[in-house]
Amino acid sequence: MSNSRIGAIIPVKTFSRAKTRLGMSPEKTEQICQLMLESVLKTISNSDVISKTILVSKDETALNIGKKFGAVEIYDESEQGVNSAVLLADNYFTDEGFEGTIVFPQDIPLITPDDIRSLYEMKTSDRCVLVVPSRKFDGTNALFRMPPKAMETHYDEDSYKIHLDTAEKRNTSSALVLIRRIMLDIDDQSDLRFILSLSENDVTTNLKKILDC
Repeated sequence: MSNSRIGAIIPVKTFSRAKTRLGMSPEKTEQICQLMLESVLKTISNSDVISKTILVSKDETALNIGKKFGAVEIYDESEQGVNSAVLLADNYFTDEGFEGTIVFPQDIPLITPDDIRSLYEMKTSDRCVLVVPSRKFDGTNALFRMPPKAMETHYDEDSYKIHLDTAEKRNTSSALVLIRRIMLDIDDQSDLRFILSLSENDVTTNLKKILDC
């Protein structure tokens, strides 16, 4: 078990507005979003590092999925973006006295509890930031911050670089961490093809079922 109380933050964009780059029907896009979110939440709920999970969204389906896994729900009425959503959860975890948080996107369905443990064990001090980039090195697929407000988030193009730079400016130790399954997100057709090319597992099997419908 983790010696510190670590919270997980999952910002979820309304499914009907998400993943437009997949270029699929709204029905299939929503099914894929639901599948990915369930997979991520299941992994986090089985992690010995995470004490509590917060799901920030205004999508009722997403919030209901969160309930199945015991996530705390924050209804994000304004849906002004990932940084705004994370800040809502930051305030909660800070008020509750958590030592650190990890921000996970909903679209990294291959993540395992061992991956979360590996990330946590990379922390170098009680004030640090760890960044796991995407496979294409164009985003942040996991952001560990200790304490929760060690730095503000900057989810945007090349966010992993901005997160590392910001941590340095805040006099916080930081590191880029490469954990393969966390780096595998599904954002467009090339990502989908890449994940489907990997060895068969529950996620790839269920993705194929959705695509074959």
